[in-house]
Amino acid sequence: MGKSSKDKRDAYYRLAKEQGWRARSAFKLLQLDEEFDLFAGVTRVVDLCAAPGSWSQVLSRVLIKGEKFGRTAWEDKQEKIRQLILKATGEEPTIAEIQQQELEAKKRRSETTELKPRKDVKIVAIDLQPMSPLEGIITLRADITHPATVPLLLHALDPTYDPTSQSQHAVNPVDLVISDGAPDVTGLHDLDIYVQSQLLFAALNLALCVLRPGGKFVAKIFRGRNIDLLFAQLKLFFKDVIVAKPRSSRASSVEAFIVCLNFSPPEGFKASLEEPMGVGNRLSNMVTTMSREEPIIESATLQNSEDGTWSKSVNIPISSADGVVELSVPEVQSEAKNNGRWIAPFLACGDLSGFDADASYHLSKDHVSLDPVQPPTAPPYKRALEMRKATGGAYGKTSL
Repeated sequence: MGKSSKDKRDAYYRLAKEQGWRARSAFKLLQLDEEFDLFAGVTRVVDLCAAPGSWSQVLSRVLIKGEKFGRTAWEDKQEKIRQLILKATGEEPTIAEIQQQELEAKKRRSETTELKPRKDVKIVAIDLQPMSPLEGIITLRADITHPATVPLLLHALDPTYDPTSQSQHAVNPVDLVISDGAPDVTGLHDLDIYVQSQLLFAALNLALCVLRPGGKFVAKIFRGRNIDLLFAQLKLFFKDVIVAKPRSSRASSVEAFIVCLNFSPPEGFKASLEEPMGVGNRLSNMVTTMSREEPIIESATLQNSEDGTWSKSVNIPISSADGVVELSVPEVQSEAKNNGRWIAPFLACGDLSGFDADASYHLSKDHVSLDPVQPPTAPPYKRALEMRKATGGAYGKTSL
């Protein structure tokens, strides 16, 4: 199975090489940004489990270099063409005129993209594996579960930071924490989902230590039967919790991304990697407490359908900020609260007319299969490949 075969079966793998991305996962972050505008007002970002660095590469090109991709680039291009026609004719251009101008611009090939880099951008990438350097990215080889990682991270964001200081949250708060990390799957889905949830908790614990109020958190999850409990736990710390499935993520995969917006921790809460969330029953107790404190505005009077009597047995809680009101019987309501169940919205991201990650596409006759932009620097199977090559297998002739 050669390169061209994979180019046919995976359009985003092919596009990543053609556009200079280190991995196809770069498109996932770009499509999430298109949907949720993750990079709006962001200057300080932490990329967890960063290797091989495709998400850090997106951050470098968007925040540091000021490049635009996808929908934002298309909208800027359309607006530029509209302004040119408006300046020349003095009248609002039609869609046909804009399309004609765009075709002429493609023929000339003389368009120059206007870059708008942001000021005072700080991006830190953390991973246990080594990662090839990227422009403007501070790389740390560290364990995201170790308490010593937070002082190292804060010092990387601000060299004047004193690790002995107790006020970690007041120093250089982070706007966005992202994590595309995942374990080596075993094929046992329940086990894989559990291990992935623990990796997410590790990323969340570090994010709670460095995020500013109103910050954002994005991480990979594996969807399973009890994933709604995880959503309820994340809802403790973020006002908006949404599950998103980018188009570049295969529909056949249980992979999805949890997008948490507007970081607002409970009053008096102090995050620490020495007492991490997800260990013990501290988090479950917080979910139960929050559910019991749901505001009640008044009682509702209902009529019994059997004997026609009236009773005040139902309360009306405010279930959301948009004014949606939900009626529920007290017994059922308390049971739902004790279980801590909350269903997060699910959104599909990306252009529906774009490439399908599960489809195969024909290649043109003059297509040339490119090498990956960044080969693995230290894969876990590196030693095995070296031994196979030394014995004449894999890359050489098989010895008989």
